[in-house]
Amino acid sequence: MNRLLQYKHSLKYISESALIITTLLWGATFVIVKGSLTDSSPMLFVAVRFLIASVVMLPFVYKKLIRIDKKTLFRSALLGVFLFFEFAPQAVGLKYTSATKSGFITGSFVLFTPIMQIIIEKKKPALGAIAGSIIVVFGLLFLSVKAAPGLDMFQSIFSLLSDLGGNFNIGDFFTLICAFFFAVQIVYLHKISKEINFLLLTFFQTAVTSLLAFLFSAALSTTNIEPVHFELTGNLIFGLMYTALFATIITFLLQSRFQREVSPVKAGIIYSFEPVFSAIFAYLMLGERISVLGIVGGILIFFGLLTSEILEYLRQKGTVDREAEVDEA
Repeated sequence: MNRLLQYKHSLKYISESALIITTLLWGATFVIVKGSLTDSSPMLFVAVRFLIASVVMLPFVYKKLIRIDKKTLFRSALLGVFLFFEFAPQAVGLKYTSATKSGFITGSFVLFTPIMQIIIEKKKPALGAIAGSIIVVFGLLFLSVKAAPGLDMFQSIFSLLSDLGGNFNIGDFFTLICAFFFAVQIVYLHKISKEINFLLLTFFQTAVTSLLAFLFSAALSTTNIEPVHFELTGNLIFGLMYTALFATIITFLLQSRFQREVSPVKAGIIYSFEPVFSAIFAYLMLGERISVLGIVGGILIFFGLLTSEILEYLRQKGTVDREAEVDEA
């Protein structure tokens, strides 16, 4: 019994560490993609990024693709559709809303995740995970706010909330769709990753996203919303290779393999560290200043994760103690 518990605890912390590494690699993409998009239109960049990842993955999965059944094909492809709708609405939304509002609305996926867990998995989230998610939302609020000249911390926060409530536009709506599908993808991956090979899941996420991004890029170009632009420079090649190999293949492999061992809500809390890591990389690589609000936000997000861990530990400890009392009786 003790060995089994030790194994479960070890696997839990290994899995959470893998998701933190995933989030760290995603965090670096902000700085790299920001520089790459001067040479490529955003949706086409996404399409090529995921195409490269798919081509690299193909030799490792082609034998499995030959033997794949219809149910596995459908569920894996559906996961890829969910992933695509994390990217496309946000890219369009940024055309019509501010980066500050986009960052906060995207982070609202931590509130959607418990709801999606109830709907998709028919499972009630743990109290600790819910409490941690609420704290994380406040952290994201502080992290998203950029203090305006002449405004103090609380005025800046109130200004963002007022803007969200009184000036909710089409860009905000598209970004909200992105947050919703981020939550759906997290929970659906947790559900099916226990039954489907993680290499297949990674390949289908990249392949389906690439296909849909190419179609979406063509549609945006036709309507002149986002004209196609692609200039193959050294800067763009570096951006594509980093995002394809590190921020797509490695992160999706880690996510597909280890997220099954972490509750969807806890995974969402871990993924909410992405803007924290982005701010750190922007400071180290671009010299961008981290505001006091940003530091407070990062601390709150960390405290949200810590809260969920402590409450989960206390809940598990209580369960083990009760089981021990039953055994003794």
